[in-house]
Amino acid sequence: MGSHFIAFEKTGRFSDFICEYLSEEKSLRPFYGHSPNLKGFKNQIKLKKAQFSSLNRSVLVKEWTRQYEGLSPDSSVLKNIEKLKNENTFTITTGHQLCLMTGPVYFIYKIASTINLCKKLKKEFPEADFVPVYWMASEDHDFEEISSFRFQDKRIQWQVESKGAVGELSLNSLYDVLNVFEKHLGNSKEANKIKKWIELSYKTSTTLAEATFKLVNQLFGHHGLLVLEPNTRPLKEVFQPYIEEELLTSFSNKAVLNQIEDLKANYNKGYIPQVNPREINLFYLTPKERFRIEKKDCVFSLNGSEIRWTHEEMIEQVKKFPERFSPNVILRPLYQEVILPNLAYIGGAGELAYWLELKQSFNKAEVVFPLLVLRNSALLIAEKEAKKIAKLKLTSEDLFLKRNSLINKKIRQISNIDLDLNFLKKQLAIQFDFLMDLTKETDASFLGVVEAQKMKQFKGIEVLEKRLLKAQKRVLKDEVQRLVRLHELLFPDDTLQERKINFLTFYLIMGDSFFDIIFNSFDALRSDFVLIEY
Repeated sequence: MGSHFIAFEKTGRFSDFICEYLSEEKSLRPFYGHSPNLKGFKNQIKLKKAQFSSLNRSVLVKEWTRQYEGLSPDSSVLKNIEKLKNENTFTITTGHQLCLMTGPVYFIYKIASTINLCKKLKKEFPEADFVPVYWMASEDHDFEEISSFRFQDKRIQWQVESKGAVGELSLNSLYDVLNVFEKHLGNSKEANKIKKWIELSYKTSTTLAEATFKLVNQLFGHHGLLVLEPNTRPLKEVFQPYIEEELLTSFSNKAVLNQIEDLKANYNKGYIPQVNPREINLFYLTPKERFRIEKKDCVFSLNGSEIRWTHEEMIEQVKKFPERFSPNVILRPLYQEVILPNLAYIGGAGELAYWLELKQSFNKAEVVFPLLVLRNSALLIAEKEAKKIAKLKLTSEDLFLKRNSLINKKIRQISNIDLDLNFLKKQLAIQFDFLMDLTKETDASFLGVVEAQKMKQFKGIEVLEKRLLKAQKRVLKDEVQRLVRLHELLFPDDTLQERKINFLTFYLIMGDSFFDIIFNSFDALRSDFVLIEY
């Protein structure tokens, strides 16, 4: 059992954009606040303390107290809620959709990264307190993305029609799915604990948001993690001035478009936005649906409905029903930073990419932009697979290769014949150099013939190389199959394990040591991918 590391840029699985952010590329510096290091946190503490009001703290503490009523939360949770009354207490936040049974294992990694960072910051800044937060994306509407999870080699799927905010989904149609899943678990100690989690979350809840709140609280409450349901009236009332400003001036649209243009002009002209803003970056929620708010000729409408409002009528809606206004991906980060005494957001590469479009909108709203921390990533390798990796003499970099590239590399290594025909290309180059010299002494038409023939001959050798490699794959098919099976276990569907497999696959084997290993291996401020053998 042990762990070792590989730099993100060496995996080949992360974009240049994110790798350059991690390396603090100078041309990216204007697009975020402080860097995610201890010096950056020291500065961020001063900024957030100066901006976050005691009134907002009071609202937040009262709302969190209400949300945990009746749950008998761990004492660590209650202590952290109490600490938030103090102006020297700050949050570190991660967020995610309400994935069924937490979805891919990186959901767990995000939260573990957040908890570990809070512990690290407490050691560095003992005069302050740091509270880890999981922000539930309960207002999201992408049900397809959260409706299944992969356990071992099975996909557990919840099929139900959903049009509105996923947090409001009724669980009536889910119980049969969970009952089938529980039969796959067996009756080991670990299996029975998983069943208990299900019983105390999904089977005692009426909505998906309620169930997710309870499940995450069971898994991480003893670490002091606070789960937040942001879709509530008291919290939306705090955000109300920004909702009104967005409706009246479309400030986020203009600011984000400007930042995208600046990224293209000053960072990379080929930059492709992760997300694109709308004129109004708000939805209107009803019990059954989530409507996009549109604006034309000073009239507001709910896309897909017959409802129309004037400016005055729309602002009246905000004042009466702030809870019905839901920020989209562009405004959700601002909502988070307005209602929380937050220092940093911990997210995946895709999330950080769209946060890097948002600083100008924060500036326009006069809200402190948080530090952006890339969550920890891991590859879990069972002892059996680790032995196979060693036997095949695969390096960490080899494992992260796309499958076909890995197979080609390994076949070249173990083949009893040389598959590299570069020596033929070198000989051809010499011959064509001679012919090119001749073209200087004869008719110019000969040059075109030589160049065409050169291209044909080199292409022919490349074709022969590919055919030779393909032939050797057939000869070494047993080795190829073993390599494919190993790679599929570690990189299912030729993608990162953490994006496919649910943590219960590992928990059923490892029990609580799964969490111990993750917490002991992670450091949120270390920019490396960790490989963990168990």
